[in-house]
Amino acid sequence: MDTRSDAESSSLLSLFSALSYGIASMAMVFINKAILMQYAHSMTLLTVQQFATALLIHFGRQMGYTKAKGIDITTAKRLLPVSLFYNANVAFALASLKGVNIPMYIAIKRLTPLSVLIAGFFSGKEKPTTQFQVTLSVLLIGAGVIVAAMGDFSFDLFGYSMALTSVFFQTMYLVLVEKSGVEDGLSSVEIMFYNSFLSLPFLLFLIIATGEFPNSLSLLFAKSNSFSFLVILLLSLVMGIALNYTMFLCTIVNSALTTTIVGVLKGVGSTTLGFVLLGGVQVHALNVTGLIVNTAGGVWYSYAKYQQKKNKPQKLMLDLEAHRK
Repeated sequence: MDTRSDAESSSLLSLFSALSYGIASMAMVFINKAILMQYAHSMTLLTVQQFATALLIHFGRQMGYTKAKGIDITTAKRLLPVSLFYNANVAFALASLKGVNIPMYIAIKRLTPLSVLIAGFFSGKEKPTTQFQVTLSVLLIGAGVIVAAMGDFSFDLFGYSMALTSVFFQTMYLVLVEKSGVEDGLSSVEIMFYNSFLSLPFLLFLIIATGEFPNSLSLLFAKSNSFSFLVILLLSLVMGIALNYTMFLCTIVNSALTTTIVGVLKGVGSTTLGFVLLGGVQVHALNVTGLIVNTAGGVWYSYAKYQQKKNKPQKLMLDLEAHRK
């Protein structure tokens, strides 16, 4: 009876973590787009988000609301490269949202699997010929982006460049996470705290080096007098924390594969809503066709990766049975 109850609780937690990550991820794209339409200093915004996250977890630990451990130097050194690539990814993604509409932004970000596949090929880790469906699906994603871009009335070279650079840094981030195994022995709250804490010096250097600070901070305080802007800013801070927490929780409770699949399904909903929200998008046949092809490739990629994951345990069981015989 207890075993069944534990299994049901585990299933509910898995479902909750996946759903909450999907909702938070979808909401965050629109909230960031909304705030960047009024406040263009994306690096300062990211710095404030990370500072709010670190501060909240620190006070939560002090007041006993979380059992997250303090900073360990060895762990911090191991997670530093991961944190740098994570923030570079988010920073360039925010910068791209200033010039790229949401459907095209999501389409470009779906190039990450193709980038990871290429990185795996050159590192000799895995050959595309051994995963035919995955290779075709990511090529379909790439083709969809090219076709959609040809019909994008609001084409912005800077925005596209920022989004593609974000894809590169996200690829490096994923490769480093896989190599370092950063989730071993750490809770989702602890990973969030390390990520935010290690990000702050890097982000502070960037906002000074890029010339955003101190004008960006004074502008942020000035705009906070507007109630509507303040609401969007607070939503951005809250949802930034929620997104990071649910992303790490979904990966720990389920798997990185589940997180990827949820991200693709979230992208389908975000693409649809992106055509009508925040001013809408000018529709062109090539743009719509490319986005459909891109989305189809994303869904196919998720299915192919699911099949790979599903077949591995079965193959292992067959090998064990053969060994026993």
